[in-house]
Amino acid sequence: MPSFDIVSKTELAEVDNAVQGVVREIATRFDFKGSKCTVERKDELITINADDDLKLKQVQDLLKVYITRRKLDANCLEFKEEQKATGNSRRQEVVVKQGLDQKLAKQIVKDIKDSKLKVQVSIQGDELRVTGKKRDDLQDAIAFVKGLKIEQPLQFTNFRD
Repeated sequence: MPSFDIVSKTELAEVDNAVQGVVREIATRFDFKGSKCTVERKDELITINADDDLKLKQVQDLLKVYITRRKLDANCLEFKEEQKATGNSRRQEVVVKQGLDQKLAKQIVKDIKDSKLKVQVSIQGDELRVTGKKRDDLQDAIAFVKGLKIEQPLQFTNFRD
């Protein structure tokens, strides 16, 4: 029986390259001269430290631009609430989304079942397995899922016939 997996993985090496590009640009840009703006990545968490709200917004935009340049979807970043740090400076944490959380997986399963496609969907950890009798049904399921408004990048892998 043909099947494929729906996953949401983000290449952390590419995220690291984007963060390094942002750090380089902060070091060379004139409007960041003398500021103490930093961007650091540890596992799936990026920490932005900026002098004020304006610089924080600029660093956020830079991060999105560099993530997009590395051919990643900017929706893989989840910006948490900004916090006050020492003095007038600001700190913000950005989470790099990995895997499908249970709520999103259940929503995708429900949407596929409501569409009356002739496929079965099962949740396997942080990914979904879609099986069907014919390859055409699976291709219809892929097209349907791509048409959904999902705020997370999805990949379709492990297509088996």
